[in-house]
Amino acid sequence: MIFDKKAIIWDLDNTLYRITPEYSDVLDGVMAKVLVKDLGVKLDYETAKKKVKESYAQYRDGGELFYKEHGVDAKTFYDAYHNNVPVELIEPFVGLPERLASLPVEQFIFTYSSRSLAEKILKKIDLYELFKGRFYSVEDFNTLKKNESADVYLQLCEAIGFAPKDCIFVDDSYSNLKYPKEIGMTTVRIFYRENSAKDIEYIDAAFKGINGFLDEVAFKTAAD
Repeated sequence: MIFDKKAIIWDLDNTLYRITPEYSDVLDGVMAKVLVKDLGVKLDYETAKKKVKESYAQYRDGGELFYKEHGVDAKTFYDAYHNNVPVELIEPFVGLPERLASLPVEQFIFTYSSRSLAEKILKKIDLYELFKGRFYSVEDFNTLKKNESADVYLQLCEAIGFAPKDCIFVDDSYSNLKYPKEIGMTTVRIFYRENSAKDIEYIDAAFKGINGFLDEVAFKTAAD
């Protein structure tokens, strides 16, 4: 597959590194601990963890049920959770920095993670130098989600200096691809098991893992 684009905008979590099922369970536990111990939700840890999983399955957001049912403030939860993510457990993809550095297009990151957490993760996976000054968090645009409106993507394009039509947006979460497509970006989904979103009309292409994407695509540049 050949892409005639000027820029790639990468998601970070579960795209430039893998959130394994085991690590996902750890993160659910971190959310539950923060909710119960730090934010005072009146549930025991195991019940809170189960509810985190239910919330993610229903809303693709582990905190949403707690906002609705327990009056948890979304920004307070966002900050507390991101301050407690165990970055040391992340396993980098071997050789990925070199593969990304060789691409003949501009590259940026747009992540749900907080800016401070994103910096820690990028350093852990040896991508900080490549993306220094080129990574953005949802909090940079005064929001906490990537899947609620197109406005945040328009702001992102303005920040990076590229028109939507010139960008590829790559994300593992299919719900995060709806609005990039709506404003004219080319959308790519990364998956790890089965492509559960293969029939969704706003996804232009899907690949198994980031290396699957890099193995199968080429970029047509102005010099070609």
